[in-house]
Amino acid sequence: MALGERFDEALVYASRLHADQTRKGSGAPYISHLLGVASIVIEHGGSEDEAIGALLHDAVEDQGGQPTLEAIRKRFGPAVAEIVDGCSDSDTTPKPPWRERKEQYLAHLPGASRSVQLVSAADKLYNCRSIVDDYLRVGDDVWQRFKGGRDGTLWYYRAIVEAFSELDGTALLEQLDRSVTELESLAGTRSA
Repeated sequence: MALGERFDEALVYASRLHADQTRKGSGAPYISHLLGVASIVIEHGGSEDEAIGALLHDAVEDQGGQPTLEAIRKRFGPAVAEIVDGCSDSDTTPKPPWRERKEQYLAHLPGASRSVQLVSAADKLYNCRSIVDDYLRVGDDVWQRFKGGRDGTLWYYRAIVEAFSELDGTALLEQLDRSVTELESLAGTRSA
């Protein structure tokens, strides 16, 4: 698959939308996460729309809610907007309570399109790998970064793996499962 001008435009748009954001803990510019997720999507056969959706997957919940979604729809089309919307667990400020948002997100995943599942799984894989890396550097202090704490975060990532019906048996889901299992082992909730 060749990436074209739409991808380039989305990269610039995402970089500008998230310019003032950094990653929890590392302080890295937020675009590093978006590029990582897009890379995973591309490596797992994603289309240009799916790669653009990966670049923009956090735009609605972090950068403006429904008006941002409508701007994405107008600029990048309905397929990209559907991916971004499907990857968003909230479009309001303040956000609903953490557990409620996560349960609603999990409930929608099995019926979500393959494109939403691909981008969501890539996002969760990138995040889980980052948590593992951070855990290896700072230990149990890593859990202080997450609203769900240790137990909630571990519950959520295991539930994510179980929710991906369309991706069952794919290399991406296997990688996510391995990363979640590694995180559980480091946290002492699963025997190696």
